[in-house]
Amino acid sequence: MARNRYDQDEILEDRFDINQLKRLGSYIKPYKGTMLLVLFLMLSSSGLQMFIPKFFQMEMDECIPAKDMRGIIVLTGMAALIIIYSVICTRAKITLTTKVGQSIIHQIREDLFVHLQELPFSYYDERPHGKIQVRVVNYVNNLSDLLSNGILNTVTDLCNLIFILIFMFSMNVRLTLICLCGLPVLVLYVVFLKKKQRSAWQIQSNKQSNLNAYISESINGIRVTQAFVRERENTDIFNHLSMSYRHAWMRAVIYNFCMGPMVDLISTVTTAFIYVVGISAIMGGEIKVGVVIAFTAYISRFWQPINTIASFYNSVLTAISYLERIFETIDEPVEVTDASDAGQMPEIRGDVTFEHVCFSYEDGVEILHDISFDVKQGETIAIVGPTGAGKTTIVNLLSRFYNVGSGRVLIDGVDISGVTLRSLRTQMGVMMQDSFIFSGSIMDNIRYGNKTATDEEVIRAAKTVCAHDFIMQMEDGYDTQVNERGSRLSVGQRQLISFARALLADPAILILDEATSSIDTETEIVLQEGLAKLLEGRTSFIIAHRLSTIKNADRIMYVADGDILESGSHEELLEKDGYYKQLYMAQI
Repeated sequence: MARNRYDQDEILEDRFDINQLKRLGSYIKPYKGTMLLVLFLMLSSSGLQMFIPKFFQMEMDECIPAKDMRGIIVLTGMAALIIIYSVICTRAKITLTTKVGQSIIHQIREDLFVHLQELPFSYYDERPHGKIQVRVVNYVNNLSDLLSNGILNTVTDLCNLIFILIFMFSMNVRLTLICLCGLPVLVLYVVFLKKKQRSAWQIQSNKQSNLNAYISESINGIRVTQAFVRERENTDIFNHLSMSYRHAWMRAVIYNFCMGPMVDLISTVTTAFIYVVGISAIMGGEIKVGVVIAFTAYISRFWQPINTIASFYNSVLTAISYLERIFETIDEPVEVTDASDAGQMPEIRGDVTFEHVCFSYEDGVEILHDISFDVKQGETIAIVGPTGAGKTTIVNLLSRFYNVGSGRVLIDGVDISGVTLRSLRTQMGVMMQDSFIFSGSIMDNIRYGNKTATDEEVIRAAKTVCAHDFIMQMEDGYDTQVNERGSRLSVGQRQLISFARALLADPAILILDEATSSIDTETEIVLQEGLAKLLEGRTSFIIAHRLSTIKNADRIMYVADGDILESGSHEELLEKDGYYKQLYMAQI
């Protein structure tokens, strides 16, 4: 089967990067007080539990032979109190760590989402959206258990090991050393397994990303799929990606499960040796029965935290593979951002100047070459030309969706690179070629660019762009709920709603990028009458392939190959008998 772009894995990191965990620690730091409280509760609980086997030893070796019933009751009561205290501490730990863990998860997801909103259009053009979504949802969710329990449990278990070793050495040095003989073997095994586990989880995260990306695109493109009868082919691709994910998951899980059996094997072998040595010592009169009973209890406690630590190590390897992708996204450079000394854009009047502007999306491929022009307040400028000529790039630079390569863009004499993006864009209205409709009501969609607008203002904007009549014909009028991307609406209806959204923002500069491309001719005629009133006194840029929509523009610029080849009114350009006239004659 031919590979598709969703079957292309991202580059894997070869080395275990401890800095990822250090960076994760910066999210944990604000909750240091709560974590220390939980740590104290768990350590005190674990420390007290170490005395329980000692109590049993004392009962076996001292109280029972001496028939000391009072001593037995006291020791048993103390053991019961320790168990009750441990239960209370465990309950408090679960509550507090879950709260802290979910708070950290929320903060990571918020930082990720905020950063994604600031990334340039090029970032989304280069990646399937499903691969981005899986990082915000799945990858962050997979850190939950590590943050909620893993870290504190590991610290607690490490301290438990120290407590246990102290008690074991105090009881019998030789038996303790026998127990420790298995640790070097375990360490060598961990070193051998580490790289394979890490690689397996990195591959698994890639395969999950691929599958999620394809599912996302398939859902968005279901109409095209059914129109071209691509169900079988798409199912084959899905099965291929799903099986790749399944194999990667199974391989990673198998490596994870290799740790537990090895710990159990070493624990069983060392425990067997201790029984042999212990029983021989009892028969030789070197130690008492209570010591062996208490010691075997400590042995089980000794290997339990080691098993937990081994599981935590697996969790860390898994988490690292997700953290790499999460922090990789957060570290993605924001190409367009406020300068450190950026000021507020003054209230825009509408004069626009491009001074020798050059721009490239990628090095060595210049899209705009030394573009210069002046627009006066209230002028309507139409930009026409062949596809890929740089028309949309010009208005994108005006909105500062990209930074200019060289030259300057000024509004009212102010270089827009020196003002904040928010103060600039809140005074501009943009209607893109893609008329995106959000889930919610039609009223909310129109109000998207001006949250303070009243219902009356929303309706007035809809009437201006001729959207009011079809909206009122829907079952709930302006309260009609539309799905994501406006699947219930026709393409023309979506454009009209997007048009109303842009107009309601009452911008000083209005940008219409193919705004009427999907509106029928009859509606377009009515729409032009409403727009004439709206555009009066407002600087406007209109990109259009249908030249009938821009005849009345104050100036028309013909752009091709990154240059402005002609500029003038409709009549002036027809008289020149140049590029614009050729385009106009081709259309009529």
